[in-house]
Amino acid sequence: MPWSEPAISRQQLSVAARLERLQVGRFHRRFITLVSLGGWFDLYDLFMVAYLGAALQESHFLTLHQFSLLVAAGFLGMFLGTVFFGVASDRMGRRSAFVVMLLVYSAFTLAGALAPNAQWLIASRFLAGVGIGAEIVVIDTYVTELVPSGARGRFVAITQVVGFTSVPVVALLSRVLIPTHFLMDGWRWVMVIGSAGGVLAWYFRLRLPESPRWLAEQGRDREAESIVAALETESGTRVAEPAPAATSEPGVPAERLSMREAFSELWRPPYGKRTAMLIIFQALQTIGFYGFANWAPTFLLKRGVPLLSSLDYTLLIALVAPLGPLVATFTSDRLERKWTIAGMALLIALFGLGFAFWREPALIVFSGALLTLCNNCFSANFHAYQSELYPTRIRATGVGFTYSWSRLSAALTSLLIGALLVYGVAAVFALLGVAMVVVAVVIVTLGPRTNGVLLEELSH
Repeated sequence: MPWSEPAISRQQLSVAARLERLQVGRFHRRFITLVSLGGWFDLYDLFMVAYLGAALQESHFLTLHQFSLLVAAGFLGMFLGTVFFGVASDRMGRRSAFVVMLLVYSAFTLAGALAPNAQWLIASRFLAGVGIGAEIVVIDTYVTELVPSGARGRFVAITQVVGFTSVPVVALLSRVLIPTHFLMDGWRWVMVIGSAGGVLAWYFRLRLPESPRWLAEQGRDREAESIVAALETESGTRVAEPAPAATSEPGVPAERLSMREAFSELWRPPYGKRTAMLIIFQALQTIGFYGFANWAPTFLLKRGVPLLSSLDYTLLIALVAPLGPLVATFTSDRLERKWTIAGMALLIALFGLGFAFWREPALIVFSGALLTLCNNCFSANFHAYQSELYPTRIRATGVGFTYSWSRLSAALTSLLIGALLVYGVAAVFALLGVAMVVVAVVIVTLGPRTNGVLLEELSH
């Protein structure tokens, strides 16, 4: 029997239309603040490894090979988290998945801070990675479903602006704490601070609403209606048409897809082409993005820059980390996202060569800062873009599955970079540059336009 796409119910269309009509106001600002705060600890934990890596090697707690395994273990955990817990978000809801994943990575980051040996640290990093990987997917999906189409790119970029302020913070804390020893080694305190996000989990649980789009998809029409009505009251939006009779009569849940059915749908028109494009895109973009972000201090150390000078340089570079997504808050909904992503990919390849070959400290910091600016503007745009390409019923599954290829790629790339460093930093950046050029070609030739289009329209 030929496959036909499930019909969108009247209640789902009503919820989508009413969310689209909401004026961006107090609710959206509160929502994005809370989600961004959770994302802040997520990115702190993600980038922390780069700043601890040089110190862990200098102190001989880890060898270069063990550091490669540490980075790879984190990304392997993220691979599993994005696949399996991305799917779970389509079943348990966006809010519940957001809170659970926050608890998971906070707990295992704390366990890593107490690691007695390299093996413990690598294992705890793997388990923390499960939570980090899933959290990123859930945040993108959550924001995309609750924000009007004309502001989607800007609000996803805002989560990244807030999140990337964690990069200079973790760089500064590493510079200050790593040389110290108060009760335990300074690098352990950097990890303890990263685990603090878990204490906010219950507050998030009470203050964040579930996604009305997800509730309507599950047939929980009364809950969806209640949340949308509350948002309309808070924003002062007048309902132009009466809501369906979902408040007086329970809706019929959409047939829940099994994991196999959900993954099968990813390969059916019109999603098959998008899935293939995102897999190639994700497998390659992470080579350029995390190839620099997770290894910058180690690259400098291998070029003969002393540990503390390396941390000083990367601290200066980290100061511009929030500026990339800040640029995206002004451009993401004005410039077509697919073209911006492609342009940023080419600039990343170009500025990477400068970081690899320039020797003067000022030029190293300048090229590293430009590379970071483009990397993070690129990140803000593609996180908004990837969440627009699938319908609500498989959105987190689709984003999680395709995004997981970036985590798997990052795990393998970490081992490859460790091996390539034997031949020098230039060899590594040649690999990074080629990967980002291919990323630009793939997104231009295969990626659809999405700016300002209703999610339900993009699903057909």
